[in-house]
Amino acid sequence: MEFYDIFVYFATMIGIYSILSLSLNLQYGFGGLVNFGLVAFFATGAYTGALLAVNDVPFLLGIVAAGMVSALLGFIVALPTSKLSVSYWAICTLGIGEVVRLFLLNEEWLTKGSFGIAGIPRPWEDFWGDTYYSFFYLFFVWFFVGLAYLLIWRLSNSPFGRILKAVREEDDLALAMGKPVFIAKLKTMALGASMAGIAGALYAYYITYISPSDFTPMITFLVWSMVIIGGKGNILGSIAGATIIVVFYNSTRYLKDFLDFPAETLASLRMVAIGLLIILTVLYKPDGILKEKEKRYPLD
Repeated sequence: MEFYDIFVYFATMIGIYSILSLSLNLQYGFGGLVNFGLVAFFATGAYTGALLAVNDVPFLLGIVAAGMVSALLGFIVALPTSKLSVSYWAICTLGIGEVVRLFLLNEEWLTKGSFGIAGIPRPWEDFWGDTYYSFFYLFFVWFFVGLAYLLIWRLSNSPFGRILKAVREEDDLALAMGKPVFIAKLKTMALGASMAGIAGALYAYYITYISPSDFTPMITFLVWSMVIIGGKGNILGSIAGATIIVVFYNSTRYLKDFLDFPAETLASLRMVAIGLLIILTVLYKPDGILKEKEKRYPLD
């Protein structure tokens, strides 16, 4: 494999995981919603996009549909859980992640069960050809990263963003100030889920084959580590955290060419490395590599 092939692969996966990290940072970093079931919305978007693609639905419509279906799932999940405490909310979302994975694993009529969906067509591949397609898709993924970045930046600097931060600090305080806490949680959960669904569709189109084994709780753990290391409440921190974790998580497959270790040992060592990164970050950089910028307002 040529160096530029490796670079393009890493950059594309960093882009996809950056969208996931941004979605979780919106929910947790800005809204205080502890979502341990992020992988459910990632999987929903991936399967929605894949099923539409194999049935010849245009690519852009598949992306939009993936975001809308995932947003609907996020809205449905948030309806009964928004009034729960943080701990119970986290447990419920963790359960949702497993429910979706087990459904995909056992439902065979639509999602093909454990066999997954193969032969997902790559959008506009014939037009770009083998030589330039990987660069086109890399640009396309990062276009969506830019959209997600701009969206969260605008939200964080809007009145709605201030409501989110008030909800994050203390629900009762926000309620006492007359803020619509319940509606804010619903909107944040749905919007974050929509972004995760778009990332899932982009992943499915890039890999061209998905199965339930691609959407284990490990995905949620990796995205949480991106937010913790990068910095919650910091948009650039999400992208920085995604870059670090993707490099650590995927580089071990190339270390086997330089180190005389079994593949299983290297796979375990990458999780050890990520665990150490999280511990060191919590100890020495509790706010992440890029700390949230506190916005100050004039008193007069």
